[in-house]
Amino acid sequence: MKLVVLFAFIAYGADVPRVWVEADVQSLQLPPPNSAFQRGHLSETEYYRVSERKIYKTYLVYAPGREPKGYQEWLRSREPEIAFDETKLHDPEEWIEAGSVVFNWPLSRSPMFFSASDIKDPEFMRANGMPVAGNGTIPFARWLVRQKGVVELGSMSCAACHTRVLNDGTVLPGAQGNNPNDRQGALLLRSAATGAGAETLLRGVRAFALQFEAPWAKDDPNRRARGMSLGDFVDAGLAVPPGVSVRANTSLVLPPQIPDLIGVRERAFLDHTGIVRHRGIGDLMRYTTLAQDFFVSEAEDKGGARRVPSQRYSDAQLYALAQYLYSLRPPHNPNPLDAAAERGKRVFEREACVRCHTPPLYTNNKLIPVEGFSAESNPDVGGPPIGVDPRYALDSDQGRRQGSTRCLRSKDYGTEAHLAIMARRVLSKIGLIRRGCVPTTFPLDSRGSTDVRGRFPATCLGSSYRRRIAGI
Repeated sequence: MKLVVLFAFIAYGADVPRVWVEADVQSLQLPPPNSAFQRGHLSETEYYRVSERKIYKTYLVYAPGREPKGYQEWLRSREPEIAFDETKLHDPEEWIEAGSVVFNWPLSRSPMFFSASDIKDPEFMRANGMPVAGNGTIPFARWLVRQKGVVELGSMSCAACHTRVLNDGTVLPGAQGNNPNDRQGALLLRSAATGAGAETLLRGVRAFALQFEAPWAKDDPNRRARGMSLGDFVDAGLAVPPGVSVRANTSLVLPPQIPDLIGVRERAFLDHTGIVRHRGIGDLMRYTTLAQDFFVSEAEDKGGARRVPSQRYSDAQLYALAQYLYSLRPPHNPNPLDAAAERGKRVFEREACVRCHTPPLYTNNKLIPVEGFSAESNPDVGGPPIGVDPRYALDSDQGRRQGSTRCLRSKDYGTEAHLAIMARRVLSKIGLIRRGCVPTTFPLDSRGSTDVRGRFPATCLGSSYRRRIAGI
């Protein structure tokens, strides 16, 4: 019997896919809309030449006034401890638990949104509205010990953007995050801008903003950053609400909402515009390593040198993370299926939401064409154009660096309000639909139209309708 179990463990461990297989990487993303701007992936040899990162044990971060007495002294007494060791993983549950470790591992030890002193400052917490869990912790950051006696604050983990604290203090990993990352970054920039090196800082921020430009796009709004002052950058960051964030290959002036990862196993396309195929766990692993580490190397070479990160996730770490994401389940929907919800159901049916949000997944896992594009013979396309804004598919760095949806939008990611009416995810989306048409978080209609009946089902309905739909 012991031999049978042993062989089962060995067989399970052997299922870890090789992430960077060039044929799989090349077919991962849909073709770019402009053939003059091609993405350039690293070769398999180049990718595996990058060092694998070590993942150490991390520790909870507490809000001001909630930290246990003597906690910092206790942290300084800890020995460094490797937290991810694939040789000790023998069954699915252990791989999932190890994936949680990867999910919470911070990629940065430098202040990105907030510093160690910031999270100990009650005024900072009040000013930016950082959510605090019911147990007093801040789930968007971790303390780590890589050297005994040295405690570092780590950020930029998967959890930093994909964790939501509900009103009752419950922490929901994988959901659309509600930490105001961009506002915090703006406050950090404001404090740095008061020094003598303000001009140098401004040049650095403008250089950073260049990555968001789409050179083929007429009147690209991201070019505005070339003339922005530090105050303009600060104001732009302060205007971004929780649940929305600037990230690689999107837009500095039109930041996208953060997608929730709960239910990702059932989605056929990934990313904000659905440009990445999801044919199996290997594709999710490939997309993760691109999004976390390698999008910067997908840009056209500048000066003949390709920028490559110093570290990457190992294949085993990516596999564990993907298994963890696959395991996430939505919380219980607190909205009762009462008379109001029944009326909302009729609205859902009347507005033909079911065409795109087909039960039980509430997505048909198809792409939809933007106006002016027809693809009747494409099996990935379903339904006629409904007027979605095509700019992320066509006029952002998504198109150049990742490959675009070729004038297609993912119905699962087409508009955040569509996702918001899904009962499975309403808790993680309700913040963006509470205001109705969510024009400040996603440009639903590039023409500025608010007449969306029949084109954006239920997105701009009255508050009573939205409450009814939330109960479905």
